[in-house]
Amino acid sequence: MSDRYTEVTRVLNRVLVLNLLVAFSKIALGYYTGAVSILSDGFHSLTDSASNVVALVGVSVARRPPDANHPYGHRKYETMASLGILVFLVVVLVEVLTAAADRLVNGGTPRVFPEGIGLMTVTLIINLFVVSYELRESRRLNSEVLRADAKHTRSDVLTTGAVLGALLGVWWGYPLLDPMAALLVAGFIGHACWSIAQEASRILGDEIVIAEADVRAVVQSVDGVIGCEKIRTRGASDYAFLDLHLWLDGDMPLKTAHAASHVVKDRLMARFPQLVDVVIHIEPPPRIS
Repeated sequence: MSDRYTEVTRVLNRVLVLNLLVAFSKIALGYYTGAVSILSDGFHSLTDSASNVVALVGVSVARRPPDANHPYGHRKYETMASLGILVFLVVVLVEVLTAAADRLVNGGTPRVFPEGIGLMTVTLIINLFVVSYELRESRRLNSEVLRADAKHTRSDVLTTGAVLGALLGVWWGYPLLDPMAALLVAGFIGHACWSIAQEASRILGDEIVIAEADVRAVVQSVDGVIGCEKIRTRGASDYAFLDLHLWLDGDMPLKTAHAASHVVKDRLMARFPQLVDVVIHIEPPPRIS
């Protein structure tokens, strides 16, 4: 687990440098041209950097081992970090909508030139690389904070593409496309907010992690096991907990029953490597009246 968090931190640090480069390039270009769409996209990119910092803080806490006050570990702090990313996205969403509304009401035409379009194209290529890199690493490390951050940056790819289209439209004489692109940016950001909120709520709400039928199949593959019930799983996809009631013959000696429960636990943890712990309650099967 410690090695995993070290690798997650390494990925976030690399992405942070690239996001800062992209954000400041867009913001500088936005102020220079007066394009509200570029400026909105720049601040959206800046929150990518801010979310990287939040994620780094969350991961530094999540990697701590269980202690007296946190017997289940600190893994949910990574989920809380992904919620921090969500907060930044909501702030940006409000700012983008405000800027777009102001341009629609008060009007104005930004300055557009080939070099600016070229710079936006370069930032788009960088963002595409970042998304691909983070998604690949999130699958390899099974990290939800990297997935959340990649979704954030993926929305940045979509917004930059929309802004590029708007800049070309403004260049061809359609200035209204600038605030319209900003509104499209807001739509992409809103979708990213919803996606991150859904994933975080599943973990914090203790939604089932492993299908009950899959657990039951492993349990009943052990000799001497009659059945099981009250199967419950919770946690993250890479850091889950399981507890269940195991049915064994009521006449089985305690030592034998205890040994059987350990066989069940070992098989479950081998079949589902994301399990951190399995708690088994031994009992005879219910009487059928």
